[in-house]
Parts: sequence; C-alpha cells; structure tokens
Amino acid sequence: MKARYGEEEGNKLWELINRQYDKYLEDLPDYPPVEELQELVTKLFMSGFVKLGKFFNLNRSFDMWLINKVFQKIGEKDRKLYAQYPACFCNISEPYDKKNHAARYHFTQCPNAEFAKKHNLMHVLPLFCNSDYWGISQIHGTLIRHGTCGNSDKCDYCVVGSENPMAKEYEIIKDEDGFLVSRKLEY
Repeated sequence: MKARYGEEEGNKLWELINRQYDKYLEDLPDYPPVEELQELVTKLFMSGFVKLGKFFNLNRSFDMWLINKVFQKIGEKDRKLYAQYPACFCNISEPYDKKNHAARYHFTQCPNAEFAKKHNLMHVLPLFCNSDYWGISQIHGTLIRHGTCGNSDKCDYCVVGSENPMAKEYEIIKDEDGFLVSRKLEY
C-alpha cells in the first residue's frame, strides 16, 4: 500500500483496515467446527502443491537442493520485509543439512499466530499451520516440525524426501491444542 499510495497515506489506510477488521471480529459469526474446515482450508491454501508434485519430487537430490535454495531466497525476502515491517514473519534460514539431505528454516514470529492470540482465535490457527504437512506431502516430502508460533517459541520446518530414513524416525501427532507436530519414535 505504501508503494501505491505513499508512506503516510498507506499507513493511514492500513490502520483503517485493521480497525474495520477488529470490528468484524467483535461480531464473529458462528462457523462449523474447526475439524470440518480443515480439508477446505488445506485445499484452498495448498492446492498449488498438487500441481508442483507432478514434476517435483523431494526424493531426488536435485529437487532437495532446489527447495533449499527456494527456502533461502524466501528467507532473504522475509528478512528484508521484517526490517521494514517488524510485525511480519521473522524467517531464519538454516544451512542445508547435507548429511541428512534436509532443508531447514524457522519462524520466530508469525503474524497469523499473533493475530490469533490477540483475538482469541487460537482454536482456528491449527487450520493453517497443519496444512503445511499436507502441502509438503504433495511434493513427495515429509515435514518434521516440533512446534509452531502458536504452540511453541518458533515454527520450525525440517523438510526431507518421503523416502528419506529420517522421515521414518518420526510420527505426526495432534497436540492438546490441535496442532500437528512431529515426535521422534521411540523403539
């Protein structure tokens, strides 16, 4: 909005949008139980992964290298935005794990989680966070995540190919708040 309307006018418009949305939240309508919305939200936000999975496969070393490069570029972009807009995602890139063929990064701040906390919508947040597991599975990968900004101090992403031995070391469980998390299997 700043690019289109200038800094001062863009800030004013953004503040008006936030106030209007806050008013909407006061009259938040009833909606189906969160569990009934998961499939809809997942397909709505993650449908691009289905198309991508037709030619992209995280079980191939080049594709893992490429997804790591994508994560690094997104991280650079997010950090530039964070410097300009401190309320946005705070994305921390991590080096590629050559030993385990794993791409990693994490968020220490998520505007979705902050909004949910501020407006008593934590029961809805897992709809968005849990979709990441399905999206990664569509590109023949496995997401290993111990927590999100909604149930932990960070949202961590460790992505490996679905056939990677590391993927078989974890199970996905739903925690007490409805978030999917990866837990190391104990043998």
